[in-house]
Amino acid sequence: MECRRTELSVIKEWVLYWRKFMPQLGTRKLYKLIKQKLIEHEIKLGRDGFFTYLKSEGLLVKPKKSFIKTTFSKHWMKKHPNLLKEEGLHNAEHVLVSDITYLESDQGVHYLSLVTDSGSRKIVGHHLSLDMRAENVVKALKMAVKDKRYVENSIHHSDRGVQYCSAIYQDELKANGIQPSMTDGYDCYQNALAERINGILKQEFLIYRCKTIEELKVLVDESIKIYNEMRPHLSLDMETPNQVHNRKGQLLELA
Repeated sequence: MECRRTELSVIKEWVLYWRKFMPQLGTRKLYKLIKQKLIEHEIKLGRDGFFTYLKSEGLLVKPKKSFIKTTFSKHWMKKHPNLLKEEGLHNAEHVLVSDITYLESDQGVHYLSLVTDSGSRKIVGHHLSLDMRAENVVKALKMAVKDKRYVENSIHHSDRGVQYCSAIYQDELKANGIQPSMTDGYDCYQNALAERINGILKQEFLIYRCKTIEELKVLVDESIKIYNEMRPHLSLDMETPNQVHNRKGQLLELA
């Protein structure tokens, strides 16, 4: 037993290395990241054994949950149909999903707008602001469309919030030839991917309280970079968003 404990002790260093970048990363993804190290050191340890080891070392993480409403859909502006429910479009090559979540600093509540590529799970646009005005939310979309792969060839899916229905947001979509798609208001899971990305950022990365919005912006930028470049996804066969996104980009260039 003592020999086994000594053999496994090196694992803690590997875990703490990855936790520096992703403090709330779950067991399965951690196991994927250190598996090559286990092989190199000829340590036989399955995923269940790894879970037991983390538990014994007090290295398991507990998710945090909280909620502030960020969607107001009872407005007079035009709501667009849910294109992702139509046959042939739910597997469209380029689908952008957008959502807004809140973050806090010592200065108060702030709002983070995100635009994510649904195929690669890469966050391709983001903007942190003091309020949820459409003028601020659209800045995340403008960042996303700098990647010309979305122009004239994409669907933009969101909830029916006033920001996404606004003229300024819809004009930006139209200018780039992107089709608007919205939840129909009856199923909270219709924008589940966007909300899932929000949850990952808040529960795994944005766990430190900042003094100012300027500090928070730096933390958001760093967190999104690490999420895109380092965090493996189960839905991507344990690849990172960047790996999948870049591969798709290369295929587009060859097409």
